[in-house]
Amino acid sequence: MSLSVARGVGAGPAARPAPGLWRRLLGRRLAMASLVVILAIYAAGLLAPWIAPHSFREADFANTFAGPSWEHPLGTDRLGRDVLSRLIWSAQTTVIVSVASLVTGGLFLGVGLGLLAGYLGGRVDSAIMRLADAFFALPDILLLIIITATVRPRVEGFFRGLEGRLGVGGIVESELPDYFLVFGALSLFGWVGMARVVRSQVLSLRESEYVLAARAMGASTWHIVFRHLLPNVSPLVIVAATQLLGTAAGAEVALSFLGIGIQPPHPSFGAMIFEGAGPRTMLAHPNLVFVPAAVVALLLVSFSFLGDVLNDVLSPRRR
Repeated sequence: MSLSVARGVGAGPAARPAPGLWRRLLGRRLAMASLVVILAIYAAGLLAPWIAPHSFREADFANTFAGPSWEHPLGTDRLGRDVLSRLIWSAQTTVIVSVASLVTGGLFLGVGLGLLAGYLGGRVDSAIMRLADAFFALPDILLLIIITATVRPRVEGFFRGLEGRLGVGGIVESELPDYFLVFGALSLFGWVGMARVVRSQVLSLRESEYVLAARAMGASTWHIVFRHLLPNVSPLVIVAATQLLGTAAGAEVALSFLGIGIQPPHPSFGAMIFEGAGPRTMLAHPNLVFVPAAVVALLLVSFSFLGDVLNDVLSPRRR
């Protein structure tokens, strides 16, 4: 991930995103259109249990490959399942995986380790950055495939054992192990880019006058990090988080397309594309592959456009 955001810091104690951020965003029609698309898809995913016309498990074998109708606006698939409902439930899968990956990998690990590496320096910085370099040098997509394919039985075994110890059921059937595995694997690599860009910014901030003054007054490391450094890197974090969210969404779709992401019967955009991509199915019913593919393309392009505009708006060179 390449981010060209270098925050220029004045003499104030904490530089925050400019108050005119929304005003400048409103002047960028492409950014607002992208934001509307992202919010619409994510809202549909969050509200799936209430707005989806049918359950994603509901099949009608007497009504397979049906065309659009009032009951099924986008038709049905090979098992008679409502395509529109499965699109909405697939959006929920993308929301859960991408947000969980962002929070655990990007924000918790990425920002946290980047702040510590940049401010503490020395051996702490060297250890964190060597680890980041090692992860950065690895073929992440290939390792994601290997991890999700090989670790899945152990993760499912762990949750089945947890069911037995707690005396409850339904954890495995709820697809929780799949979600845990996929966003865990994405978080394993998602922190690297965020940590690098946060560290580079903190390195230029830790010798600032207000940081030196706070240190001379006896402020603790945690006070300096969270009161002075974190607010200054927040514009950079916003841009990186937007890009990381789109990357995680795309990775989830790719893993599900390959059959090692979220497993059936729970729907995913990747699984829907795979099911509709068979030669005969695609020729006879192209909507089964083009509709989910169009939604995914629209979502990822929107993340890309929004990230670019946020980078321009939050860049100090454009203020």
